[in-house]
Amino acid sequence: MKIIVLMEDTGGHPQCVYEHGLSLYMETAKHKLLMDAGASARTMENARRLGVDIAGVDMLVLSHGHYDHAGGIPAFCQWNSSARIYMQRTALMDYYHGERYIGIDKGIGALPNIEMLDGDMEVDEEISIFSGIRGRKFWPQSNIGLSCRVDGEERQDGFAHEQCLVVKGEKKILVSGCAHNGILNILDRYEALYGGSPDIVISGFHMMKKSDYTEQESDVIYQTALELVKRDTVFYTGHCTGQKAIDIMRSVMKDKIVPLHCGMEIEWKTR
Repeated sequence: MKIIVLMEDTGGHPQCVYEHGLSLYMETAKHKLLMDAGASARTMENARRLGVDIAGVDMLVLSHGHYDHAGGIPAFCQWNSSARIYMQRTALMDYYHGERYIGIDKGIGALPNIEMLDGDMEVDEEISIFSGIRGRKFWPQSNIGLSCRVDGEERQDGFAHEQCLVVKGEKKILVSGCAHNGILNILDRYEALYGGSPDIVISGFHMMKKSDYTEQESDVIYQTALELVKRDTVFYTGHCTGQKAIDIMRSVMKDKIVPLHCGMEIEWKTR
């Protein structure tokens, strides 16, 4: 099993460019897949520089309907037109951050290899996808400025378009994009579906903030870390988490939380 970070907000590999976005390349026993495609064609350029064969990928899972996870899909399709692309149907809605459009290119929905989902899907005995995360425990307050527009009416985004990837093998792996629904609520949904905790979680936590945290915001991050550290799980995080939040969480979680960066490789041997 091998995971390579093709795109992330922070640099690390000297040959990689980096920008706001996320893309993970994963090799499992049966599949070569992408979780998200970053914000632009730069993700595919990083793949080339890292020696990742994009043409050999057989599936791409889109975590949610925001540009910084879907913007690289058109470039991906120039290299690979056969891989199935799994996304929630609601990911094609119109999403905004204030007045700024942050949704995906609508042309993505017309691609012939798109598979629109309306909930959970069992791809095979190794790969599954789930959505339907309804809890609101420590729901990220940074979501408040994010909306969707339906028939010209602006509504708070409830993130029904968010989906998570599960890889079942020697290690149980849970992958999310930004955990807009809250990482604890995502874990609750995972545990209800699969039982127990995953061995590895890879996800942004959507805690990033340009200004200083309020006392309440810092406490929510700290309390989240106290909940996460109870699990026998290693959490790889970055993208929308922010270094300030990672530092707060690391004071509790120690080596159970690991920052992501472009070009990073996570690998372990299966039996």
